[in-house]
Amino acid sequence: MTSPAKKIVRCDWAKNDLAIQYHDREWGVPCHDDRVLFEFLVLEGAQAGLSWETILKKRENYRAAFDGFDVQKIAHYNQRRLDSLMRNEGIVRNRLKIVSVVKNAKAFLEVQTEFGSFNRYIWQFVGGKPRRNGWKSLSQLPSQTAESDAMSKDLKKRGFTFVGSTICYAFMQAVGMVNDHMVTCFRYGKA
Repeated sequence: MTSPAKKIVRCDWAKNDLAIQYHDREWGVPCHDDRVLFEFLVLEGAQAGLSWETILKKRENYRAAFDGFDVQKIAHYNQRRLDSLMRNEGIVRNRLKIVSVVKNAKAFLEVQTEFGSFNRYIWQFVGGKPRRNGWKSLSQLPSQTAESDAMSKDLKKRGFTFVGSTICYAFMQAVGMVNDHMVTCFRYGKA
């Protein structure tokens, strides 16, 4: 007699295939790769006012539209390129968000020059290692923290846009600066 398969318990928000894949493979995994950090900065900014599911569905289109998130290339986009992006139905066609990507790429390069890497700069907001929370339900998750407030303030001072505290906290969750998996989630002890 075989025992029934054990059900995998995930965070409540991971409901469809795309969200489950993202949750299981990426969300909350500490990231130290500047290109990936920039990608999440762009995607979290694009999400403002929208659902994360919308952005996940458009993620591959963003990679194609923004040269694989190559910061050097994006920093040199001209008006013609911006106009072309505004016509791209595969991404969020909001002029302020698109212009923000270019502006943030330039600020990102300045941070890399000053700190040696964006990774070195951004991880200072959590003391260089992930913060492990112990949430039991989604209702306990904060939308911002003192750390995301500080990050937002400093990024804005450096010329970044679409980096409010809520966006910064979502970024911190995505790149594993905080572990916000529910304690019952199978990823909690692995992230």
